[in-house]
Amino acid sequence: MFTHASTSPNLQIIASLDVARRQMQLEGYGLVSNALQISLEIRKQINTHPLISKYFRVLNSAEMIPDAFRKSGLADYNDPNISWDKALQSIKTDEFQLDPTRMTLSCGAAGFDGTTFKNILADKFNIQLNKTSRNSVLLQSNINNNRSDIALLIRVLVDIATDIEKKVLDNDDGYLKTFENKVHELVDDLPELPNFSHFDDRYRDQPTAKTLHGDIRRAFYDAYNEAECEYIPLDSPEIAQRLQSGPALVSANFVIPYPPGFPIMVPGQVITQSIVDFMRKLDVKEIHGFNKALGLKLLKRVSDTNKG
Repeated sequence: MFTHASTSPNLQIIASLDVARRQMQLEGYGLVSNALQISLEIRKQINTHPLISKYFRVLNSAEMIPDAFRKSGLADYNDPNISWDKALQSIKTDEFQLDPTRMTLSCGAAGFDGTTFKNILADKFNIQLNKTSRNSVLLQSNINNNRSDIALLIRVLVDIATDIEKKVLDNDDGYLKTFENKVHELVDDLPELPNFSHFDDRYRDQPTAKTLHGDIRRAFYDAYNEAECEYIPLDSPEIAQRLQSGPALVSANFVIPYPPGFPIMVPGQVITQSIVDFMRKLDVKEIHGFNKALGLKLLKRVSDTNKG
């Protein structure tokens, strides 16, 4: 203990890791197999249930990963024509694949964004989730789950779906129209996720190079000098003018909508029309690095900074 560990109170952690390692050595294959079987059963029961499947769906590989990144052709783990040999082949050949134990449950057709649906499950049914997106939540199976957990989840989804059906039937056409508009916003009218553009030339050693790399560190620290920064409201006509004729709009911040929680802009990146369109369509409550009252925080063009 004193030879191989620190004086911090971590003996309990090390002991629990030792127990976990021993359990996986003796029972690991069976435990992991059970977790996989649970996840496949959840997928099957949700996607084939006559009521639940009207409002909820566990997305498969074909819906999550473009064909170009799935050379094996594996589209759905529950496809009766797919064998485990095919699944193993996908591990070897596909650039991306879904972890079977991670299930993306689409809830947009029920009129729920991910955060709202997560809160309903927690407050009413004591089901705790962590990851959400604009129109989905992430379910996870692990070595502790059993078939009673499947039954609980299905019962909860049946209850929610039944409640939706009842509200649609009991209310007038106005309610139905509002519900359909909400579903349209969550399922069809989604903002197109922009690709990374490029770094501004001042943060690139070789501005004419074909690669997209740049000195993000220098841009990050340049943004600490407020004299080198400016703010433009997202709805300002100046944005359209500068996108068309310059100077370039260069982000001073990491701008991270949550959910899902990954950057749309990074320091030193040139902001494009597709990025602006995405930002204007966002309806999430948290956008880290963006102050709506001030607008986009930008690094000034070099000529202006030199004049200052």
